[in-house]
Order: sequence, then structure tokens, then C-alpha cells
Amino acid sequence: MRANRVRGSEAVEAGSGTTGPPGAGPAVVVLLTSAMAFSMMQLFVIGAFGPRLVGELRISTTVLGLTTTAGFGAAALLSPLAGRLVDRAGPRRCLVALLVLTAVSLGLIGAAPGTVVLLLAVALGGVPQALANPATNKVILAAFPAERRPGVTGLKQSGVQCGAFVAGLPLSLLAAGVGWRGAVWAAAGAAAVAALWAARALPSDPAAPARGPGAASSPHGVTRRLACFSLLLGCGIASVNTYLALFGSQRLGLTPTTAAALVAVLGVAGIAGRVGWSRVAGRPGRAEALPALLAAGAVGAALLLAAALWLHPLVWLAAVAVGSFAVSANAVSMVVVMRRAAPGRTGQDSALVSAGFFAGFAVGPPLFGALASAAGYGTGWLLAAAEFAMAAVVAVPLMPRRAGARDA
Repeated sequence: MRANRVRGSEAVEAGSGTTGPPGAGPAVVVLLTSAMAFSMMQLFVIGAFGPRLVGELRISTTVLGLTTTAGFGAAALLSPLAGRLVDRAGPRRCLVALLVLTAVSLGLIGAAPGTVVLLLAVALGGVPQALANPATNKVILAAFPAERRPGVTGLKQSGVQCGAFVAGLPLSLLAAGVGWRGAVWAAAGAAAVAALWAARALPSDPAAPARGPGAASSPHGVTRRLACFSLLLGCGIASVNTYLALFGSQRLGLTPTTAAALVAVLGVAGIAGRVGWSRVAGRPGRAEALPALLAAGAVGAALLLAAALWLHPLVWLAAVAVGSFAVSANAVSMVVVMRRAAPGRTGQDSALVSAGFFAGFAVGPPLFGALASAAGYGTGWLLAAAEFAMAAVVAVPLMPRRAGARDA
């Protein structure tokens, strides 16, 4: 059935009030959440199957770490182009392409004989990452009325953490029975099925609008500020994601299984935080105030990680706080983008903000690793706290200047 088909996005983007389409059903929300999960699945499976890859493909741990740089680096470089493509080609075509390319990337990972093919497959997976936020944001603008968009945005952004959970548990259990290659190919097949679903569930894209003399040709100050905010936020989040379990194992005396549970706690808190804070962002005057406040909360989370060196149980509270504040801030920034984007620029503005976030993920862990190796984890967590603090400072000008300030 195509009962959940959405309307043309350009017409909806032109409006700034609370009017809009009556709203798509839950199936479209599930589709968007799945697209976000699949967009980064190639990195999740490499993380989950890292020990198997190192053993079977005889690659070094350094090369394994390069896969993250390859994936996020490609996504950061391609995001501006992907945003323009979404605005011109339409979200349906781009969502289908996202899922097809994910299937191809996962298929190549499952067939990889060695390092070269593995890195090429992950770099190819950077294209779905670059397309994900611009395409899903435009679908939300077209499919849902303004009052529902923040909540739907939080749900679809939680798809990233859902993808990590799927790779870490169901696919890992499947790999125990059919091998890691079989598990990755199963994920590739699921992405292909999702591509068919997207092709059937979404309407044909409208014709690309002609660019008149007044069309927006460059991002405005809010978008550039959010891109810088996302760069700093991404540096800190990626450092925590990469080193939290290792920190628990090496410095806090946790078993490998318990240390891995820290990442799971962070992921669950991130899902709840993205959904909850995005709903809060839907209230008048709240969306622009939240990025600075959430980044400030993330500063406290990073300081708790440093304090855990002396009081070990604090690491669990820190994991919850990182998910609740830092991870959630990315979803709220997407709510702000959709509110502030000029007509016809939602894809490009979403892509620019995403590019900053991906760049942070590419450069944050190497900086943290070098500092932690030289001066210890405590200093590394202070670096993460400083990155979150700078993100908060960057976001302060977005906050309403007076009580009751109108949303732009």
C-alpha cells in the first residue's frame, strides 16, 4: 500500500508556519529510522567484527582504525555535494540510492580479501552517510506538519544508535553461526530490501525548481555556526565512542564484556536523549537554546570521565551523561536546521552541518589518542571537555536574546 506517500518537498519547505501535510504514518518514520541506521552500518559491522577481521584478513589494528577515518573523511568531503544533489534530484531518489550503495558497500566488505578492498568499501559507504541527513530531513519537511517534525527528527536520528545495537548484538549472534561474512551479507540483503521499500513507499520526486534571482546561493550564519558547533561536538563524541571501552578495561579494571557494556549504556542513553530532547526542541523558543545547554552538559560528562580515574563507578554516570547530552545535541541541531533553512536549501544546509560532524569524527580520535598516549586518559578527557565547552560557546549566539523570542 502507498497510503503513507508524502507530498512534494519544495512546496512544504517554502512555508514557515505550522501548516503542512496531515502527516505520514508510522511506516514512514520506521523507514527514515532504518535509513539512518543503514547509512553507517558499514562502520558498525567493522567495529563489531574487528577482532575477526584482524585475524582472518591479517590486517593490523592501525589499518582497522583507518577504516573510521576513511568512512567519515569521505562523508565529510562528499556532504556538500550530496546536499546539492538531494535538493536537485529529490529525497526519494537519494534515499533509494543511499540504501542501494549501503548494500553494495556491505557486500564488498563481506567479500573483501584484504586491506585495499576493505578500505574502498568503507570509503564507498561514506556516500550513504553524506546523503542520510539531507534526504531524511527533506522527507520530514514534506511528510509531516511542523508540530510533529521535531519528534520525528529525534526518532529518525536515533536510528544511528539502533544500527550500532543491531551490529553489536543480532549480527554478532548471527556471525557465531554463519561466520562474519555471512552476517555482513545478511545486512547487505536487508539494505537491498529497504531500498525496494523506499522506492514503493515514497512518491516520485517533484521537478527541480528553477533557481530565480532571489534563490539562496550560500548558507546563512546559523548554518555555518551549527557546522562549527557540530565539528567540535563530533570531535568529543568520537573520542568517547572510540576510547570509552578501552579506558574502562585498561584503567578501571573492567572485564572486556563489562567495558563493552559501557558503550551499550551510552547508546541506549543516546536513543532516549535524541527522542526526548528533540521533542523539547519542538516547543516555541526552545530549539535554538538547546545546543549550547546540551554541550554544557556534555562538558560535565567529560569531567565525570576524568573523575572516574579516582572514583570508578562514576564512569557509568558519565556514559549516561554523554548519551543524554552530547549525542542528543546532534539531533537537536538538525531540528534547528530544518527550522532555519531557506526554501530549497534544506538538503544543502543539512549536509553542511553533517559535514562538520563527520569531520569531527575523523579528526577527534587521533587527537585524543595522541594526547592520551603522551599524558594519560585524564588529560584526554579534559581535551574532550574543552571541545564540548568550545561547542557550547559557539552555540550561545543561537539562544533567544529575550524571553518569548520568536522562532525564526
